[in-house]
Amino acid sequence: MGLPEPHPGQPRRADLRVSDADRHAVADILREAAGEGRLDIDELEERLEETYKAKTYADLEPITQDLPVAGQPRVAPAAPAAAVPVVYGRGDESDSASAFLSNVERKGVWMVPQHLSVNAVLGDANIDLREAHYSAREVVIHATSVLGSVKVTVPPHVHVIVEGNGVLGDFKEPSAKVPEVLSADSPVVRVRGIAVLGDVTVKRRGPRGPKRTLKQHLGLE
Repeated sequence: MGLPEPHPGQPRRADLRVSDADRHAVADILREAAGEGRLDIDELEERLEETYKAKTYADLEPITQDLPVAGQPRVAPAAPAAAVPVVYGRGDESDSASAFLSNVERKGVWMVPQHLSVNAVLGDANIDLREAHYSAREVVIHATSVLGSVKVTVPPHVHVIVEGNGVLGDFKEPSAKVPEVLSADSPVVRVRGIAVLGDVTVKRRGPRGPKRTLKQHLGLE
């Protein structure tokens, strides 16, 4: 998927270590994709970082698997997958996450309260809902950014409604690059608040990839 092909008769093993030339080849694909509007700046930076950290072909393969590669036919996109089952549970009615001259993060498997206040004052707050469970069918994130940054990441199976305002700052809705894949059971996440000389950014992204162990990185598994 976007990597130099092995010599004829020599199938490439996923656990083999990559060369600098392999990394540069993937980086070129990413830059071309960004130039065509397939990746935004944040996605380009994240994937380039993953590229130059890659040790094996197994590390590089996922980075370009959703991108067309020069010299290969540009196929039509596959039909959207079925919506991911949502887990609802009993959690707190309200909670907060604040970053004052610091960073705060919520990610992985965690319970989203019905009302979550996120404050970033000269700091960064990262709220990742891709593996989250929900205490209610509809939850509200009250985001306040003052000379700071709040980033909310939602998966395709969550319907997100952005109702905030920017005052000399940005309050951004998710782009259409990753479409919604909703079901009758999909939760609703409302993002409200204000960005003053800062930004609140809502992005929709696919599921987080599985974490790789040291043995996997070394090709021992």
